Amino acid sequence: MKRTTEKNLMVFSGRAYPDLSEEVADLLECGLVPQDARAFANGELYVRYEESVRGCDAFVIQSHTAPINEWIMEHLIMVDALKRASAKRITVVMPFYGYARQDKKHRGREPISARLMADLFKTAGADRLITVDLHADQIQGFFDGPVDHLMALPILTDYVKQKYGDQQLAVVSPDAGRIKVAERWSARLGGAPLAFIHKTRRTDVANEVVANRVVGDVAGKICILTDDMIDTGGTIVKAAEACVADGAAGVVIAATHPILSDPAVDRLKNSTVTEVVVTNTLPIPADKQFDKLTTLSIAPLLARAIREVFEDGSVTSMFDGHA
Repeated sequence: MKRTTEKNLMVFSGRAYPDLSEEVADLLECGLVPQDARAFANGELYVRYEESVRGCDAFVIQSHTAPINEWIMEHLIMVDALKRASAKRITVVMPFYGYARQDKKHRGREPISARLMADLFKTAGADRLITVDLHADQIQGFFDGPVDHLMALPILTDYVKQKYGDQQLAVVSPDAGRIKVAERWSARLGGAPLAFIHKTRRTDVANEVVANRVVGDVAGKICILTDDMIDTGGTIVKAAEACVADGAAGVVIAATHPILSDPAVDRLKNSTVTEVVVTNTLPIPADKQFDKLTTLSIAPLLARAIREVFEDGSVTSMFDGHA
């Protein structure tokens, strides 16, 4: 017996951030698969899909927002349910990769939790990962399978170019380690000059930077401060203050992941920053919205990547060969 099987795209969403998943599904012109997802009285999670997933090409979307451990666990359980229901290929779509900052040992007796995350999803049954702007590129190698590392760079740079392109710009990296990303920003902004912040981070206190100094000429320019995430906002606000102290005409922060843990919103609201531009890889509740904040949608990027993977196309072509 011979049969030519048709590929069947199915999109699944966890409960952490259904709005983004619905936007992606709308762009793909397919609905989200209905499911029964709930928690038992003791906090254990349960997921069951309400239609057959046998032989499908499954894309499971969940952004690892707070409470992060609960949503990662739900994501793993969703993948396991698909594996046991005979899905043909399971692609985990995580716009924000939880634990990505723990990508190496800074001191003895520390975990490498980003690697553990990759192992957990592989064990659960994931065949492929799609994620956006990892904290460190080498995390792609932690997962034993294909990883599509998407970049919010085109979305953010197009917005900045449109709004501030007629002014003198300087691209500022918050630390020396992200100079490569800043170089890509510079190229997309017509060769804007580069600068970076020399900082000293305390190893005994989390999220605390001791000193900042701008390396490069930012005087009279609008500084575009780029980073992959804003957590408590301490690092990025101190970097902005350093730019202003060196004579910058203004500072625009552009970051992919708006974690915005307390007291980030207060710090950003009360800072000298002109605008904070982020994408919606993570949900931003109403109490964390503020006047300076601009949110751009990551859904078109995710939807196109999912379509390219499903149709065996090229994800790299979306980023001019840089992905």
